Amino acid sequence: MTPAVGTVHHIEVWVPDLHRAAAQWGWLLAALGYQPFQDWANGRSWRLGDTYIVIEQSPALTATEHDRQRPGLNHLAFHAGDRATVDTLTQLARDNGWTLMFTDTHPHAGGTGHYAAYLNNTDGYQIELLASNP
Repeated sequence: MTPAVGTVHHIEVWVPDLHRAAAQWGWLLAALGYQPFQDWANGRSWRLGDTYIVIEQSPALTATEHDRQRPGLNHLAFHAGDRATVDTLTQLARDNGWTLMFTDTHPHAGGTGHYAAYLNNTDGYQIELLASNP
């Protein structure tokens, strides 16, 4: 089957420490159903359906810090399943390099009708895990 026009083919995230990023992103992506896809000296990828996500410690990096508040990528948002799954992933995230953001308004940091966890990893990348039944 040909993927629908406009769907995401892949996302590539450059990271300052491949080993750390592979542990943190690898845990998260596996928990969301992604499977290891590619593995090379400077990178790793995970695939779900027709989409894959790459982390790479490129030799062309010009900085070692990601700042989601600068122009560019702010965060990636993933459908994570029901509320119980979001809650479980939020708890497990703490042991896998991710910290909960917006703790004072969690799990409704996106508004009262929005059930999600916003997580930040060691390198400053933010992800949002959305419940399918807000």
